[in-house]
Amino acid sequence: MIKTNPTKRSAIVFPKHQKVLAQLGENIKLAYKRRGYTQSQLSERTGLSRLTIRKIEQGDTKVSIGHYVLVLSVLGLVEDFAHVASDDELGRKLQDIKLLRNQKGKAE
Repeated sequence: MIKTNPTKRSAIVFPKHQKVLAQLGENIKLAYKRRGYTQSQLSERTGLSRLTIRKIEQGDTKVSIGHYVLVLSVLGLVEDFAHVASDDELGRKLQDIKLLRNQKGKAE
């Protein structure tokens, strides 16, 4: 027997991270309102339902990241998404520590 509607797995998002998504949704809502767009217009331009647009405004974790990118694209803000994690301060510090340790090991 083939399942026609397999159970979808949802990402587990902790409350403090949910706040980040909620802020993203609010930022998206403000951006389209600043441009004078309505939910209906955004829906037409993205091909997404108004319900999905509302879920994005709320930072819903069940909405595909691709849908967030699609909305950002229509708003001319998709390049902002490329900046996420580009300034990896912790990663650079960890890499520098490793490089310094390797350098000390070679000097000895």
